[in-house]
Amino acid sequence: MHLRPALLALACAAAMAGCSRPAPTTWNGYMEGEFVRVAAPVSGQLQILAVQRGAEVASGTALFGLERSNETAAVAEAEARVARARAQLENLRKGKRPAEMEMVRAQLAQAEAAHALARTNRQRQETLAREKTVAAAALDDATATEARERARVAELRAAVEQGQLGAREDEIAAAEADLRAAERVLAQAQWKLAQKDQAAPAAGRVTDVFFRVGEMVNPGVPVVEILPPENVKVRFFVPQERLAALTLGTPVRIKADGQSATIPARVARIGSQAEYTPPYVFSRENRAHLVFLVEARPENPADAAKLPPGLPVEVTL
Repeated sequence: MHLRPALLALACAAAMAGCSRPAPTTWNGYMEGEFVRVAAPVSGQLQILAVQRGAEVASGTALFGLERSNETAAVAEAEARVARARAQLENLRKGKRPAEMEMVRAQLAQAEAAHALARTNRQRQETLAREKTVAAAALDDATATEARERARVAELRAAVEQGQLGAREDEIAAAEADLRAAERVLAQAQWKLAQKDQAAPAAGRVTDVFFRVGEMVNPGVPVVEILPPENVKVRFFVPQERLAALTLGTPVRIKADGQSATIPARVARIGSQAEYTPPYVFSRENRAHLVFLVEARPENPADAAKLPPGLPVEVTL
């Protein structure tokens, strides 16, 4: 009967020792990848597929090309409109052609000669009118003829000056606006044509191809999927009592089954909310169920090739 208190004390001590054991520093997790899905913002039939699943591509490597006949024709039409608008603007900025200017100058010379003759005739009629050898009407006709020829000379001189100038400022401004509009239409057509070919935005492995040559591709629908090595990360869950040991940048090590060496990584994200916890009880006994999501990325992106997404791993400090 005296042994029962001793056994109870020993059992309590063992239970307390078990509760005070430190939580393990190894956590189960899995690898995850942030895939880059390459799509074209325009539609078209897939004509060129330059890569296959599993291929390693560098940044800028051609991936696929869509049918482009309509876009090529649109670019050619826009280029012709730009050339026409530019020619019209240059024509307005210039004066008349040399042959046209020679014709106007010849007309001016004729008008000046006619004016000189009319002036001489008017002077003669004035002399005869003073001698009263002609009627006053003859002097009036001579005076009117001289005035008409003088006006004709002034008109042709203005035509010569105008022919040496370009068009009016408003006409030139309108032509310049037309040229800018045509250039913008050309830029849009060239952009649409360029979008028919898509290249890899980053280096990585081609993990999937969603279309085959000859199939129709809608705008924004991915054709090729790439996994850059720097986009591979490990996700694991840490109990709340061990969360204080981890901060952003904390070094950890990743180990997968069948691999003898571990891969260094650094914590890149710590979840702000607990997961997998009963929402209705937070007693001390249930705190062990509080876990937080943590993400870490390998320090060397080349190690990501050894850790494909979905692979179960162990993470240690």
